[in-house]
Amino acid sequence: MHELYLCKYIFLLVTINMHQSTTPSEQVFREPPSVPDSMDALRALSLSISKGNSRIKLGPKARQVLARLIELRGDKALLSISSLAQRLQVNPSTISRLARTLGYQSFGDLQQVLLSESFAAAGSFYIEHAQAALTADTSALTQQASRLCHEQQANIERLIESLERSSFEQCTKILASANRVRIHGARQFHAYCAFISYGLATLRSDVSLLEQSLQGAAEGLAALDKGDLLVIASCEPYTSSVIRVAEAAKAAGIQVIAITDRSSSPLVAHSDLALFVPHETSYLSNSMTAFFSLAECLINACASQLKESALQAIKRRDAFIQSLKIES
Repeated sequence: MHELYLCKYIFLLVTINMHQSTTPSEQVFREPPSVPDSMDALRALSLSISKGNSRIKLGPKARQVLARLIELRGDKALLSISSLAQRLQVNPSTISRLARTLGYQSFGDLQQVLLSESFAAAGSFYIEHAQAALTADTSALTQQASRLCHEQQANIERLIESLERSSFEQCTKILASANRVRIHGARQFHAYCAFISYGLATLRSDVSLLEQSLQGAAEGLAALDKGDLLVIASCEPYTSSVIRVAEAAKAAGIQVIAITDRSSSPLVAHSDLALFVPHETSYLSNSMTAFFSLAECLINACASQLKESALQAIKRRDAFIQSLKIES
């Protein structure tokens, strides 16, 4: 009889222990993730996956496919999984697997979300860059120029549509309030970062470029403290040295804002905030027009944040320009 009670007691202890061993976080983890039902939710999930904060894990190729799907929102290529696979240069099964991994029953469910925004103008994106310029008919150069300008307009429109309000506002607040701001990019983005640096320096103090060389970047980062800000910019194909600078800054506790092209960008994992810029055109290299448009928006927004102190900074700058007779 005592043995029977002992067995029941042991069974009860084991049962209680099994229930207690499953922590609330483990219980939450086992719940299926919510399925994005809008483009905003899909963008947020893509960003969370890239930062490693999501329960959904994707490989580099799948992350890139997801980011490019979001870029194609409303494009007519989305009407068919075969045409979409051809556009992205992947197998249709890759897209189907991605849809199921994200929680959709099939590609059709993901397709409905991707088509929820208006159709974009056909033929504006994913054109062979150099080939379009090098093989153009020299008797139709004005038509080529017109096409490129329309593609730039389309990119700016897509930037407006996809610009996430809270991220943009947080970026401008940090740009205005950080003790020190350093800006870094390589190749074409070095000129882009110089443009941002010049604009911000007219509004506030202690803004400058981080040197392009890794030795110079190391010395510049060493002079920054936690709470200072690094703005870093790059797009595909990403410059490896720029990625390493972002990684080192984030590891040191320096705030990092990434200006890049999509949520699968390697800069996203090493940033606190990221802003995304569409840039695909028939220009023979990476198109910068939409990037510069975002830079102007950030600088204007920073001026709005700083208000009177920005006005005083501009007046002080203008006074020195006049005293040095720089302008005639």
